[in-house]
Amino acid sequence: MKISSVEEIRTMDGCAITEFGVPQELLMENAGQAAYYTILKEFGVENRKFVVFCGVGNNGGDGLVVARKLFSNGANVTAFIIGDHLKFTGAAKLNYDIAQKMQLPTYNLQSISLARKNVKNVDAIVDAIFGTGIYRNVTGMHKDLINMINAANKTVFSIDIPSGVHGDSGQVMGTAVKANYTITFGLPKTGNIFYPGCTLCGKLYISHISFPPVLYNSNTLKIAVNEPQLLPEKKTYRNNNNNKKVLFIAGSSNYRGGPYFAALSFLKAGGGLSYIAAPNNISPFIGKEENEIVFVPTKGTGSGKMGIENKQLLLQYSEKVDMVVIGPGLSLKEVDSALVRELSREINKPLLIDGDGIVAIADDLDCIAKRNSPTVLSLHAGEMAILAQQKTADILKNKTGILQNTSQKLNAIIILKGAHSLIGYPDKRVFINLSGNPEMATAGSDDALTGIVAAMPGLGFSINDSVRMGVFMHGFASDLAAKGKGKDRLVARDILEQILAAMKILHENFHAMADDYYQSMYVI
Repeated sequence: MKISSVEEIRTMDGCAITEFGVPQELLMENAGQAAYYTILKEFGVENRKFVVFCGVGNNGGDGLVVARKLFSNGANVTAFIIGDHLKFTGAAKLNYDIAQKMQLPTYNLQSISLARKNVKNVDAIVDAIFGTGIYRNVTGMHKDLINMINAANKTVFSIDIPSGVHGDSGQVMGTAVKANYTITFGLPKTGNIFYPGCTLCGKLYISHISFPPVLYNSNTLKIAVNEPQLLPEKKTYRNNNNNKKVLFIAGSSNYRGGPYFAALSFLKAGGGLSYIAAPNNISPFIGKEENEIVFVPTKGTGSGKMGIENKQLLLQYSEKVDMVVIGPGLSLKEVDSALVRELSREINKPLLIDGDGIVAIADDLDCIAKRNSPTVLSLHAGEMAILAQQKTADILKNKTGILQNTSQKLNAIIILKGAHSLIGYPDKRVFINLSGNPEMATAGSDDALTGIVAAMPGLGFSINDSVRMGVFMHGFASDLAAKGKGKDRLVARDILEQILAAMKILHENFHAMADDYYQSMYVI
């Protein structure tokens, strides 16, 4: 499914009106009808008591449609207008006027005490205060009202997005409504999907409100959900002809687990042969953990640091493999950063870089941007801030925009890791991954992700699809582990132990798996 920015949905709104002749009044009616249907389906209407809080913009107009439909179908409804009702324009004003003529109880909210008194006696609340149009922190009466709604312990239906959640970033603008259900229109907004906004939406319903498919499926919309793809038949991906080989340049004395987790997850996910090039003083310790890994005989200084003298050896090994990975457990205290940059520039195979490998290339991004072979960068918001030369807080406010620009500039596929990781491509496509859970932020988890991504080409996927599938499978394995052990006790080894199970489920019972784990958005 495509995901839109706030500006993109406004453009679609305008196109529906001007190019396809769908009146604004009909779009608003359809939005209200979708919200009413959700309330009817999930909660019931007749003889129920509702309070509807409406701002004075189009979101409030949608709320007035909902209030009217509830009222006309046997519910006890009170609508409060937050702000001056004279500011209603267009379709919103039309629906305000209809409510008055129907004698639907509608009041200008003068005090929070009045709202609190009404909320105390209702069954459910409809939140139509802000919608996606909020760009500054909530203050004053609006802030008090949202906090009162959250404290009321009532079922809450939010219109388009919980009030107080930024429509693009998903950030909470001071305070925000915590909804049980959200009904969004046209397409989900990125704010519905990104953390923490997604945790406040509750169950998410989507209505296209009469947008023609050419609008909401347009190729100009570059953001979409990272939907899993079917794995090829086992007989095609476990034979000797396509078992892939990967070289991992990885490890340090303080983190020997990095190369181990990366190489082992690669093997479990279907990889063929893994070579590890690590500082020579730690290779024996990694070897004790896993006998199926081949070690490259690197040279080290007296302190064990892997320096530039290893360049030709590593380039020779890179010609033997299908992909090179630089970074799992790497420490630039033990690996020369110049070595990383020169290898990045000269390796002629697909290259995946994470961890301290990202720090190493940051001083000379041309070593990535000018590569001819595919490049994948796996990084967190702080590392993205280094590459994009921005503050981490700015990355979180504009994840998709900065990811799109950086991927295009570096001609690289970028995995921006975090709650609901993003995968960005040089053509500005972005996929939002919904598998996984917050407890994946544990030592070794990132290394497991690296290994799984590296294994995907051996299953028959292109590099582009391998990154998407690797991110999804990593999250899926983590969800299986969390389901079995509990999210608060998850460690990287638990994820590794579930890779085979995740692949088996995806291969044998794909559709049921998708329904059970990731049916989080419902189109009506």
